[in-house]
Amino acid sequence: MKKTAFLFPGQGSQSVGMGLELYEEYVFVKELFDMVEEISKINISKLCFKGPLEELTQTINLQPAITAINLACLTAIQKENITPDISAGHSLGEYSSLCSSGIVSKEDTFKLVFKRGELMHRDSTLHKGAMDAVIGLPIDVVAGLVSDHQNEGIVAVANHNAEHQIVITGEPDAVKKVSSAAVAMGAKSLPLKVSGAWHSELIRNAQKEFGQFINEISFCEPKRPMVFNVTGNIVEDIDKIKATMAQQLCSPVKWFDAMRLLMQEDVEIFVEVGPGMVLTGLLKKILPKDYPCKIYRVNNMKSLEQFFKEVT
Repeated sequence: MKKTAFLFPGQGSQSVGMGLELYEEYVFVKELFDMVEEISKINISKLCFKGPLEELTQTINLQPAITAINLACLTAIQKENITPDISAGHSLGEYSSLCSSGIVSKEDTFKLVFKRGELMHRDSTLHKGAMDAVIGLPIDVVAGLVSDHQNEGIVAVANHNAEHQIVITGEPDAVKKVSSAAVAMGAKSLPLKVSGAWHSELIRNAQKEFGQFINEISFCEPKRPMVFNVTGNIVEDIDKIKATMAQQLCSPVKWFDAMRLLMQEDVEIFVEVGPGMVLTGLLKKILPKDYPCKIYRVNNMKSLEQFFKEVT
């Protein structure tokens, strides 16, 4: 099989009904849901399959929920002895990538994302935040606007998702002013439906506590390379991986850099493993039109069977 990358989505990819087909088809998926529900004490299966969407989208619920679907899809693929050559995950999805790379067990992956969701939820209730997508300007221009508005309040770059698609994060007024400045320069600005200012100083206390929690979790040497959000590069040392994962909460997600690295690594098959199609959409914006590759999504029985049919 050609060089393959598994990509794992994060918050924003959720929908009511996600994962239901896999849950009904495979015993091991039921076992995964039992595991995450035992750890979180939340009825994740009900939220995923029946909603309501507003409750599912609360970060304390959504982080274990998306991770459960990601790992259900991953495990279904692994049952056919298909493994990636390299992996990456977008923000929350990075924890599923840790599991895919053999760095963290499924159980510890759920422990990590549940703790992360608890802490982020706590800080988001203490510090109101907002996030906007700015479309149409390069990263250096958006970063410059953010720098110019530091006196307006806490505001930062949260995600560099594609060349001209950047998410900003921080206090609502400061985010609004940066967005207005971007619009004045010809960009589009879209407010995101989030419950907090992720990847900003507003959740710094969560990052500190989460860093302590990470040190209680067993990490292994990667079985396969993984590209990290904070660096946009491969990290192999266990201590550096732990430090990088702790930093991720308040650091920008360098997704554009990560995908460009996968191109340098000559990846020809990209598989979005989990709900939605956010990462597939970003890939189509990032990859040159003449770049030789195939892009798959695996999130239900039909897409799983199609993937198996074409790659095995």
